[in-house]
Amino acid sequence: MNDLSNRTGISPPPPRNVETRPRPTRTGPFGVLDIGSSKIACLIGRAESDGRLRALGFGWQKSRGIKSGGIVDLDEAEKAIRAAVGAAEDMADTRLKSVVVNLSCGQPESRLFNVQWPIDGRPVVEDDIRRVVREARARANAEGRGTIHVLPLGFATDETDGVADPRGLFCETLTARLHVVDASRTAIKSVAACLARCELEIAGMVSAPFASGLATLVEDERTLGSIVIDMGGGTTTLAVFAEGQVLHTAQLPVGGQHVTNDVARLLSTHVAHAERLKTLYGTCQPSPDDAREMLPVPMVGEAEHQIAKVPRSALVSVIRPRLEEIFELARDRIDTSGLGPAAGNRVVLTGGAAQLVGARELAAEILKRQVRIGRPFGVIGLPDSATGPNFSTLTGLLAFATGDGQTLHDLDLSAEPRRGMFGKISAYLRERL
Repeated sequence: MNDLSNRTGISPPPPRNVETRPRPTRTGPFGVLDIGSSKIACLIGRAESDGRLRALGFGWQKSRGIKSGGIVDLDEAEKAIRAAVGAAEDMADTRLKSVVVNLSCGQPESRLFNVQWPIDGRPVVEDDIRRVVREARARANAEGRGTIHVLPLGFATDETDGVADPRGLFCETLTARLHVVDASRTAIKSVAACLARCELEIAGMVSAPFASGLATLVEDERTLGSIVIDMGGGTTTLAVFAEGQVLHTAQLPVGGQHVTNDVARLLSTHVAHAERLKTLYGTCQPSPDDAREMLPVPMVGEAEHQIAKVPRSALVSVIRPRLEEIFELARDRIDTSGLGPAAGNRVVLTGGAAQLVGARELAAEILKRQVRIGRPFGVIGLPDSATGPNFSTLTGLLAFATGDGQTLHDLDLSAEPRRGMFGKISAYLRERL
């Protein structure tokens, strides 16, 4: 991997009004995999020196063996993953050994920790930061749960707050604020087992709404505060960003597929046709013409030529209550987190269900915030079909792989480093002299 900070070339400034990403710390190429309830998508890409991401290979398949973000059928999930990854590998003319994958299963939970560590007047070293992270992992450890992220949000050296990297600073006490995301250990093992069957290792797992935020938020939205609501097929996830960091994530057990199932059940039609009705005619904002516009609806169990006519108002009356439920649940989660004020007044909707007509207006009405639809930006070479809100998580995974959204990029915080006796003695002397 090349460190772009060592390059001496000067890139031309981006054009005005063009959204750009933070300068990457790793170039790649990387493979990323979005395992969702409605689709499985793979992207192989790298980072350019100007922060933009370049897609080298892309593939996707309709989800099989996945429900509410979790794997329920290993054989079917393996087939879909192999097909998506194979298409991306063929396009990129490369073979993947590992992938960065999204976390949408295992009932993920998000918590903040403040950890104090004694330094005793010496300079802070890397091992101090590792110990702080291990302490946060230990505090967050719960039976049957596996830690996905331990993200340092900031440090304080004694009374000095706002320290991004404390290494080399002298202090008596190092205080760290950390964001920990964990999930069911068995769900994580199922994902790992499925990928192992596809001859892939997990290079990293990333919370789905965190990835979506990296793909869709501009720098000011991350800094001043905003909420990302990713409306997927089986689940809806949200993330609170402020001060350039993700402070909270949450998952709701409802998504776009629940809207489709409501339409199929209440209109007595096939699920496939309910999805078509939702996509072509669906809206959650009623209009005076809805009662007069009649939609063709094939009835379940009837002959193919038996088609009923249903007013569009009936479709609206099914879709709107479910979306109201999703946004009300999201509002409650935001209020419960206590981070509503830090989140500011901005909401970014993304995911496939966010494309429903009227979803943005309904979200603004319920959440009492400014709402926009978020699409991934700063990606070169993606087909037009992969640039919509439903591919935000996939693009965000690639951004994360290049270093976006991570602090202390050059320091491995994932595990205790292995040292021999000489290394242990050297570390002991460094910390005390």
